[in-house]
Amino acid sequence: MAEYELDCLGEACPIPLVKTEKKLEELEVGDILIVLLDHSCAMKNVPEWARKEGHNVEIEEVDDGEWECVIEKVK
Repeated sequence: MAEYELDCLGEACPIPLVKTEKKLEELEVGDILIVLLDHSCAMKNVPEWARKEGHNVEIEEVDDGEWECVIEKVK
């Protein structure tokens, strides 16, 4: 199991979602992807998409208006 970070700070939808999809395709099952977000639309769409795809998702506000979306690839 490896951990990766994807910096999407300063990027608006749909860019963070597209980048997250592409990065998850490269990862192995069990790997963790931490997506850094600061756009409220992306903060809603990225975890929503990942959950719909069946991955484990946690989101945490790390600063005012900045979030870490932690996605565990499960399939």
